[in-house]
Amino acid sequence: MNDITNPAASRLEAPVVIPVEAYVSEAYVRAEGERLWPKVWQIACRVEEIPKVGDYVTYDILDESIIVTRTAPDRIQGFYNVCLHRGRRLTEGCGHTAQFYCRFHGWRWNLDGENAFVLDREDWGEALTNENLRMKQVRVDTWGGWVWINMDPDCEPLLDYLKPASSLLDPFELEKMRYRWRQWLNFPCNWKTALEAFNESYHARATHPQLTKWVDLIYWSRTAGRHACHGVATPREGGAAGGSGFGGVNVRDGQDPRTAAAEMMLEMEQTLDATTTRTIIEAAQRLPQELPPGTPAELVAAHMMASAARDDAARGVVWPALDPEKTAEAGFDWHLFPNSVILPGVTFALCYRARPNGADPNSCIFEVYVIERFPEGEEPKTEWVYEPDPTEEKWRLILSQDFQNMPKVQQGMKSRGFPGARPSPRQEVAIIQFHRMLAQYIGTGAPEAIR
Repeated sequence: MNDITNPAASRLEAPVVIPVEAYVSEAYVRAEGERLWPKVWQIACRVEEIPKVGDYVTYDILDESIIVTRTAPDRIQGFYNVCLHRGRRLTEGCGHTAQFYCRFHGWRWNLDGENAFVLDREDWGEALTNENLRMKQVRVDTWGGWVWINMDPDCEPLLDYLKPASSLLDPFELEKMRYRWRQWLNFPCNWKTALEAFNESYHARATHPQLTKWVDLIYWSRTAGRHACHGVATPREGGAAGGSGFGGVNVRDGQDPRTAAAEMMLEMEQTLDATTTRTIIEAAQRLPQELPPGTPAELVAAHMMASAARDDAARGVVWPALDPEKTAEAGFDWHLFPNSVILPGVTFALCYRARPNGADPNSCIFEVYVIERFPEGEEPKTEWVYEPDPTEEKWRLILSQDFQNMPKVQQGMKSRGFPGARPSPRQEVAIIQFHRMLAQYIGTGAPEAIR
């Protein structure tokens, strides 16, 4: 296995085919509900969404619903979102409350899950006790500025579950970032089909051809415990990759890396608005005036980022101290099993989360959001925006290009002529690892050797 613990490894995975049942089978959805979602750590919300005691977020996954709430200034807890009388859900969405109240018969619970009121409790005699009236809890922990939940009371600690991803991502100080924008929609495809459109970059040449104006890249992809990541390996047809991830300046032979960087950063802002910041964009626009012709791509990238760091520091945004070797090892795209993808940058991250939309294998809830560092007190006030129209006008060009693929993939996988997915053994290892891990939980659907 090509694991991140050996970042110099370059050998290929064995070519495999992934059975289609994981994407199209209703039985597989039911198995996920029984064997996957109750057993894994999953992101419920960002810590910033519940800053005050009494703030809560409702996290739904298939038939389960979890209330994540701040019960004390330094404590966040999670409870099953269900009234212990007749089963009505207590909350939906997000909000602020002093008690959890059932609108069916008026039963109430304090923020810590203790029952505060049962109408005509004497009717039950001694059968109702403080203990059996307590709301049932789930495990809760935080990392990276996210609140994570796990329904398994015997689950391993969150940091053990995240290894080694957490140690490689910790230097980015994701917990110091805040929402810049966030949108979601329902998509006519399986949640795994949606997620797999974003945990590899092998699709970039065909899906985002406008980005090959500067360089056409080949990517490495590696496992990392139960997770996986990928990054830039080399240009495909000449040129240079100056730096790694989104701080790099990638150019074809003969291009001026100064103007290429300026063009590329504006392009990313206009077509994605996620994998750069206004400070970096402005630093890129100054490159032709600040550097002489012939400056190598790596020096152009270093100058751009150093200039942006100074500008950010002047406005109160201090960059983390990143080790270039560790940053290269971390790559620029992480799939955290099972359902989150994080693309970290020096002061920003582009993130995706996918969930099943009920028991239909052909429908999912798909969320996209950007977090960024801001000067203290200048964080924007954001809310989740439901945007069902997957067009360039509503989602910008790059995401709209990705969105065109997802429903078509879901349709195609039902064809009698489709033998199963055959991901690249070099550039799509994240997909192979995803299904290896799913098979460990579900008990079926493991990647098989191509025959």
